Amino acid sequence: MLSDSRFENRRRALAAKLAAQRVDSMLLTHLTNIRYFSGFSGSNAALLINKDLSARIATDGRYTTQIAEEVPDIEALITRALTSELLKECEGPRRVGFEAAHMSVEALEQLKQNISDEITLVPVSGVAEDIRIIKDAVELDKLREVADIANEAFAEMLEAGELVAGKREIDVAANLEYRMRLKGAERTSFDTIVASGPNSAKPHHGASERVIQHGDIVTVDFGAHKDGFNSDTTRTLIVGEADDFSREIYEIVLRAQEAGVAVSNPGTSTQDVDRACREIIEDAGYGEYFVHSTGHGVGLDVHEAPAAAKNSQGELAEGMTLTVEPGIYVPGKGGVRIEDTLVIKAGGAENLTKLDKKLHII
Repeated sequence: MLSDSRFENRRRALAAKLAAQRVDSMLLTHLTNIRYFSGFSGSNAALLINKDLSARIATDGRYTTQIAEEVPDIEALITRALTSELLKECEGPRRVGFEAAHMSVEALEQLKQNISDEITLVPVSGVAEDIRIIKDAVELDKLREVADIANEAFAEMLEAGELVAGKREIDVAANLEYRMRLKGAERTSFDTIVASGPNSAKPHHGASERVIQHGDIVTVDFGAHKDGFNSDTTRTLIVGEADDFSREIYEIVLRAQEAGVAVSNPGTSTQDVDRACREIIEDAGYGEYFVHSTGHGVGLDVHEAPAAAKNSQGELAEGMTLTVEPGIYVPGKGGVRIEDTLVIKAGGAENLTKLDKKLHII
């Protein structure tokens, strides 16, 4: 658990943003943001942070002991009516922000019916995420640790010969997930993708009962989760032998990916990262087959700010994370994606994905 002062400093940063928006208090209901600002890791909670730095947190009776251990510096309410109980003791006219992206219309209407008429609920977007976007030293160490878990498990799986012709996609996924667990992962960051042959042309295929065959392209997208943090890596391999098509699109994607990594520096716009990758693929004649954005941040959420896409806004800054993951997906034939997770630093990004990217034929 992080020290109390670290969470207090995070809440202070949020309080400053609230004051700038003329909001008296912020009601957090997104569990990831609650964990970031309080340290609580349970599955049911709400957190109220006031501009004077006072705060209260609510959860249900399942977490009575856990919240006392994880959040010793904030008053905790044990209740089922999380949000309304937190707001019950607000005195006088008050503007309370709520997370517009994370509260349903139904939950909002129910909350309105159970709070004082003196409280004005104000939709707020992105304030917590703007603070989370820059990772501190402790967060970066956690991200390095969880990336190493995933990367070492993948390398050991390949060395053990578990990704070969005759294996089902789900067998490969299960073996990789098992190895990540043995190395300390609490779970996967997302459903592991093992996409072979024509399935590799589906960016988010999953893992099916299809048997991997000689000559297949196999794309493996995987991540580990530990202590709240996530990793995200993709590697594409060829089984047996590579035909001209497989070699061509692999080399194009590799050049595009390396170009994206090279420009991922403080001050670079996220659009320019996307453009660096996309132009290489377009110039090679495969532009229509690059069907997703180039990258995203990784932290407490596996997909978080910043985003690198055609129309994304903003610039990279030191301490941000970013995946660089261009791809080519040709329906009926196959596809390639290569993905690294970077930490943005002056003088060149730190690559958390310590796996070879050369064409690997197994």
